[in-house]
Amino acid sequence: AHVMAALQEAFREKESGVTVNYSGTGSGSGIEAALRGTCDIGLSSRELKEEEKAQGAVGHTVALDGVAVIVNPLNPISDLTVEELALIFTGEISSWSQLGGGAGSIAVYGREAGSGTRGAFEELLGVEDRCAYTNEYSSTGDVVGSVASNPNAIGYASLASAGEGVRTVKIGGVPCTEDTVRSGDYPLRRPFLMVTRRDARLGEAASAFLDFARSGEAAGYLSLAGAIAP
Repeated sequence: AHVMAALQEAFREKESGVTVNYSGTGSGSGIEAALRGTCDIGLSSRELKEEEKAQGAVGHTVALDGVAVIVNPLNPISDLTVEELALIFTGEISSWSQLGGGAGSIAVYGREAGSGTRGAFEELLGVEDRCAYTNEYSSTGDVVGSVASNPNAIGYASLASAGEGVRTVKIGGVPCTEDTVRSGDYPLRRPFLMVTRRDARLGEAASAFLDFARSGEAAGYLSLAGAIAP
């Protein structure tokens, strides 16, 4: 949403006669809309699935993002492996004491089904449809706020959204930063895609917007929006 707002405003200054309308419906819905032809460009915050590609979806990487793992600041745990994280989110590790932390059952918070953040996180961990969430939320802000209020909680959020009240955890000794996401050293990174349909030609205005979003000219606006230019 922040990336689109920045790109819309910048493109409006460049092409004043073109209006770019945006609706945040979730990655699955955005890809489906592109395939159906009900929008010019779909949006996804995860990689395309093989079946979506088979249906004709084409992903254009506009930006990169790190999926930050967040805990309450009172939690002493500062580093987890990918394997430990998978065991936490599937419920096989259920107490912080199993990881060298204090006593207390782990509260696992995440996004609702259909969320691109959730889809990317689960796919990167290899735990699709196997997570045992204590609570699921319809917005990243709700995940962050709930982790901030529960010392035993763990969750995930876009790097730009992992703000006050929570602390990010290193994964395999690597912190979630712009540099580690861009370099690929941080393992939980995802693309922000603009999605088109292989057999459908974009109109002149939509094509110009896609070209602008992928250009070096847009990089500064992506940074202001909290995303990372690829």
